[in-house]
Amino acid sequence: MTSPRRAPGRRARTRRRRAGRVAGWIARAVVVAVAFVVGVALGQALSDDPESGPDRTYLRTVKPGVLPPAPETVTVTVTR
Repeated sequence: MTSPRRAPGRRARTRRRRAGRVAGWIARAVVVAVAFVVGVALGQALSDDPESGPDRTYLRTVKPGVLPPAPETVTVTVTR
């Protein structure tokens, strides 16, 4: 008995499909790893804020100033 022969291009297509699947999984793993590292870095940056000193409150009263009277008054009339 002879074994059935496969088409010559079939094996190459199967390898390409498998390589595409592997590359897809690798790309997904890289994206997840990068997102994880960015999240850890952001968490560290937010938790490492410097110690602040004591709170200081300044209380100041602003006294209104007196404006000198206007030297002249100007009236503008618009007609249409």
